[in-house]
Amino acid sequence: MTCMGWNPRIVAIIHAFIRSSNQNQSFSTATDAITGERGEEDRSKSGLKKMGTTGKAVIPLLTPYKMGNFQLSHRIVLPPLTRQRSYGNVPQPHAILYYSQRTTYGALLITEATGVSDSAQGYPFTPGIWTDEQVEAWKPIVDAVHAKGGIFFCQIWHVGRVSSEEFQPDGRAPISSTDKPLKPHLRFNGVDMAHYPPPRRLNTDEIASVVNDFRLAARNATRAGFDGVEIHGAHGYLLEQFMKDSVNDRTDRYGGSLGNRCRFPLEVVEAIADEIGADKLGIRLSPFANYCEAEDSNPKALGLYMAESLNKYGILYCHMVEPRMVKGVEKKECPHSLLPMRKAFNGTFIATGGFDREDGIKAVEEGRADLVAYGRLFLANPDLPRRFELDAPLNKYDRSTFYTADPVVGYTDYPFLGS
Repeated sequence: MTCMGWNPRIVAIIHAFIRSSNQNQSFSTATDAITGERGEEDRSKSGLKKMGTTGKAVIPLLTPYKMGNFQLSHRIVLPPLTRQRSYGNVPQPHAILYYSQRTTYGALLITEATGVSDSAQGYPFTPGIWTDEQVEAWKPIVDAVHAKGGIFFCQIWHVGRVSSEEFQPDGRAPISSTDKPLKPHLRFNGVDMAHYPPPRRLNTDEIASVVNDFRLAARNATRAGFDGVEIHGAHGYLLEQFMKDSVNDRTDRYGGSLGNRCRFPLEVVEAIADEIGADKLGIRLSPFANYCEAEDSNPKALGLYMAESLNKYGILYCHMVEPRMVKGVEKKECPHSLLPMRKAFNGTFIATGGFDREDGIKAVEEGRADLVAYGRLFLANPDLPRRFELDAPLNKYDRSTFYTADPVVGYTDYPFLGS
């Protein structure tokens, strides 16, 4: 299936939305509404700090932040969210509206995970950025985000063994650090059962080619107009299949010791930093998680090693998943913290995983994170920064539409405040 034509209904909606006033770009009137005549107790409950020089109470999540060369107007991030609506692995026109809806001036947005090559895919209708057609399809989406003053990064990934022959060129086996297969399990949609064949263990001399795939994908992202790139090094996909000792059973220089297991991801970091600049590069990590049977016996040591190693390359940010998100999508009580990694990393630190408004405010106020990424809440509330500023009710997300291929339902039809 190739890139589908422009649906007139979607085009009309996109044009109307972009022409309309930027409903959620300014926080001033909302702040006035919040700060009105509230007492200290109400301010505390709403996550408001003391009054600033303008007489308005300050919400830590909505304060400006300088991320390298990028000036952010607030600290709420749209993280990568797999939506499976890129038919034929080509981004579609309906993504213009989806991302534009969630853009505010000076906001950081990150695309859903985007394949670096034709062997990187493991799910239906996920986008790629390895062909010219894909690059051209991303351009109007990037332009729409930039038109509203947003900062847009492209997350690039390779799923490794989390794939099957149907997604691989010529029906080949997927690649990995190992030849150990995943057990069958329910897909994220909670309906389909995924079955995984034994992967093919990459030979030592093949790894450089995969590193190059990431480098070329980063180059293509800059061609498409993205402001930067985020490497997907989390959730049990290829890079984490090398990092974590429950998966990596290699005996070459990419296996065994912690340094060896992290060698491949750091080679990807170095290649992309050399290609597009470290000041345009971030990475997502989940050392404490156990997604796709990727667990580590010492996740704190892994997280610290990566945080300290990343400093050598001077990359822009580290985007790390909270330890409470161990498995699945629901948070659990956990004794671990990202604070050691946050202190070890010199750049911008983005925390994600199970945050609500109050928890996000505390994370910024207490210095546990510079920025906070909200997944499901942002998916269901395109005007999330404004709702957080007003402490307004939130739309409830519908999990059954997270991964459907519909270009509107569960994608661009979540209402704004007052609509």
